[in-house]
Amino acid sequence: MILKKYFILYKPFLLFLTTFFFTYIVMTVLYQEYLNSFGENKLDSITRMVATNTSQLLHFFGFDFSIEENQSHSFIKLIFNQKYVARIIEGCNAVSVIILFVSFVVSFSGKLKPTLLFIFGGSLLIYVLNVIRIALLCVLMFYFQKQEKFLHGVLFPLFIYGVVFILWVIWVRKFSKYASKNT
Repeated sequence: MILKKYFILYKPFLLFLTTFFFTYIVMTVLYQEYLNSFGENKLDSITRMVATNTSQLLHFFGFDFSIEENQSHSFIKLIFNQKYVARIIEGCNAVSVIILFVSFVVSFSGKLKPTLLFIFGGSLLIYVLNVIRIALLCVLMFYFQKQEKFLHGVLFPLFIYGVVFILWVIWVRKFSKYASKNT
C-alpha cells in the first residue's frame, strides 16, 4: 500500500527516468550497431563528415588546413599550417551528445510535430557547433599548444554541454508538455 502511494506521488519523475533511459539505451545500441558495421580500426562516415566539414569551414576563412586519415588506426589527423595539431576520433563527432539531447527532449516530449522539429533543429545546431568547436580548437592548439588540457578538457566541453543545457531549458519552458501556458 505504501509503495503504491509513493509510485503515484513520484509517477512523473519515474516516467521521465524510464523514458529517458529507454530512449538513451535504444539510441546507443543502434549507434553502436552502426559503428560495428564499419569493422575494427575503420572510421565511420559521421566522423569523416565532421572532419570534412571542419576542413571546409577553416578553408572558408582562408586558413591553411588539411585532414589526413590514418589507415592503420581509426582517427583523422588535423593539420593546421603544416603542423599536426589534433586528431578526430569517433568520440569527437558529437553523436553521443546528440543522443543525450534527444533522450532528454523525448522524456519531456510535447506534441509530436514540435518535438520532432526541436530534435531535428537542436541536433543540427549541436552538429554545427561541434564543427565550429573543432575548428576553433585546431586554431587555438596551434597557437597555445601548452593549453591543450584546458582547451580540450574544460573549455570546449563546457561550451558544447552548455549549449545542450540551454536547449533543454528552452525545451522544458517553451515546448514540452510541462511548459507554462501563462507566458
